[in-house]
Amino acid sequence: MSLPTSAKIAIGVLFAALAAGSAWSWSHQEAGGSRQSTDDAYVTADFTLVAPQVAGKVAEVLVEDHQAVGKGQLLARIDDREFAVAVDIARADLTKAEADLASARAAIAQQGSTIRRAAAAVEGGAATLKFAKSNAERYRDLASDGSASMQDRQQAESQTDAAAANHAADKAALAAAKQQLDVLGAQVAQADAQVARAKAALAAAQLNLSYTRIEAPVDGVVGQRAVRVGAYAQAGAAMLAIVPLQHAYIEANFRETQLARMRAGQRVTIAVDMLPGTTLTGHVESLAPASSVSFSPIAPDNATGNFTKVVQRLPVKIVIDPGQRAAQLLKVGMSVTPTVLCEAG
Repeated sequence: MSLPTSAKIAIGVLFAALAAGSAWSWSHQEAGGSRQSTDDAYVTADFTLVAPQVAGKVAEVLVEDHQAVGKGQLLARIDDREFAVAVDIARADLTKAEADLASARAAIAQQGSTIRRAAAAVEGGAATLKFAKSNAERYRDLASDGSASMQDRQQAESQTDAAAANHAADKAALAAAKQQLDVLGAQVAQADAQVARAKAALAAAQLNLSYTRIEAPVDGVVGQRAVRVGAYAQAGAAMLAIVPLQHAYIEANFRETQLARMRAGQRVTIAVDMLPGTTLTGHVESLAPASSVSFSPIAPDNATGNFTKVVQRLPVKIVIDPGQRAAQLLKVGMSVTPTVLCEAG
């Protein structure tokens, strides 16, 4: 016997309500729980890939795989002979530039003497011209009454013209000497710039020479060592990694339904798969601003095609409390199960 249509509808509505209620109850209880755990969590660290800043043949490697190193410790050395030669050339160029600058400054000092000599010649020429003019005037008067010959008068006037020409030449020489001072000043400025350029080139050569020494940027443990003696190192190509295990932390991927009451600063207990029976403590440092999939090169677009709701996971950074001996055994990539003690609901 078939049920009436109204009964079928009622039963369908009842089952839908039960399903919706169960789903809401499950998510509500998960979000409101005072303890939130996940096994999607791993030990990680902000390791540093060490790469040379100059290219060259590797002359020496001073560390082994998994060796503990300190900040500033020499890890490897690139053949530095070519860079040392570049430093010597730059130093020689600087010496030449400094010599050119000294020569230009000496020329300015010498030009000062030339200007003073030209000024003295102008003063002497002015005196000679004054005397020649007076002498010419005297012979003009004497020639008018017959006391001097016309030849004497013409000779005096010729001497006046010559003195005037010499005086004009002296003034022109003084002006040229003063203009030459400006030219020499420009040469000094140019030589000074060459010295600055040579100093910069020397500093760059010395810096490149220092780059042949590959040093540890932080304290940590050597990993992923790819550098070998005799190999040709490319600038920017990773030689090895330095993993600061002393600053290791947990990256836990919680479901979005678990984050309602999770806050930075909350206490965390951490179970490590490698250390059964051992529990570490830590605290929540931060919650990611977006799910990991949001940063993927091809992010999902839920506005297109058929949509299926999937609970997302967001990374939570958990810092391990210092002073725990068991924490020294942690390695990057180990699986852990953190439990966050959330605020009461």
